Amino acid sequence: MSERKKVLLRLDPAVHDAIARWAGQELRSTNAQIEFLLRQALKEAGRMPKTARDIPRRGRPRKRADEKPEDPDGSSDGDRT
Repeated sequence: MSERKKVLLRLDPAVHDAIARWAGQELRSTNAQIEFLLRQALKEAGRMPKTARDIPRRGRPRKRADEKPEDPDGSSDGDRT
């Protein structure tokens, strides 16, 4: 996997604050919100490159349907004796 590009972006403080608030409401980082908005604009303009990968998923992976839920003590349902 190729390394993601790093970009220095200068924003008006009011614009940054608005994006940061919006990101917080959608449970994203400010950086992820900016990337989301840029990707959305590219798609709407018909300019999204076909080679662009999906936004990487962050955080805890979702549980698979075949996994048993764990108790708070770390044991699964079938471990009780």
